[in-house]
Amino acid sequence: MIAPYFTQALDSETPSALVTGASRGIGRVVAKTLAGAGYQILFTYVSRSVEAKATADEIAEAGGSAAAFALNVEDSVAVAAFFALEIRDKVNLAVLVNNAGITRDGFLIRMKDEDFDRVMAVNARGAFCCMREAAKIMSKNRKGRIVNISSVVGQTGNAGQVNYAASKAALLGLTKAAAKELAARRITVNVVAPGFIETDMTAGLSEEMRAAYEASIPLKRMGTAQEVADVVAFLASDKAAYITGQVLAVNGGMYC
Repeated sequence: MIAPYFTQALDSETPSALVTGASRGIGRVVAKTLAGAGYQILFTYVSRSVEAKATADEIAEAGGSAAAFALNVEDSVAVAAFFALEIRDKVNLAVLVNNAGITRDGFLIRMKDEDFDRVMAVNARGAFCCMREAAKIMSKNRKGRIVNISSVVGQTGNAGQVNYAASKAALLGLTKAAAKELAARRITVNVVAPGFIETDMTAGLSEEMRAAYEASIPLKRMGTAQEVADVVAFLASDKAAYITGQVLAVNGGMYC
């Protein structure tokens, strides 16, 4: 970890939301949306310090409070240290959004062990590590919301992404098991599974590929990061107090 970018001093009373991988894309919009809902925001990034600072600054400019931390979520020791030093007894952790994720695409017969293992380590094990530490704090408080960001490919599969699909499918089982374990502590655990969303990654698609993707979507368009963030904000709210262990698909009708 490196020193955080503090936009404003965080207090120990205001409900706080931790969003992993929020320097850009869906994570950034989720962080900004939760800030707009009144949460103090803590978020993580790995290497994009400029983008991370921009996210924190945008939240501050809108009247919110945010702090960004460099953290590799697949490192369980670093995750435990982060929660001990920056979360426990420092802020009122109300929400955890596990958004951090990577891709290392390739076909099954050509995929290297390290590409499979790295994607599983970040996308699935990283979420597990953060959930484990957050659950300890939320259990003590007897309240909390955990939202894991999966993907439509975790439900349907996708050629060339056996590692990514496996990691996102793992989040479904992880969520359902954790929801059963944590319900007695009034902690809900749910999944948001986006389909094809307008992000930096999809911006690089060719016109032909984009058209093919959109043709496969019943609503005939890609979704927006804000549409995903709004569902996350709902699951983080009191309105979703009786929803746990569920998968909410935000995919324009691409159901498996």
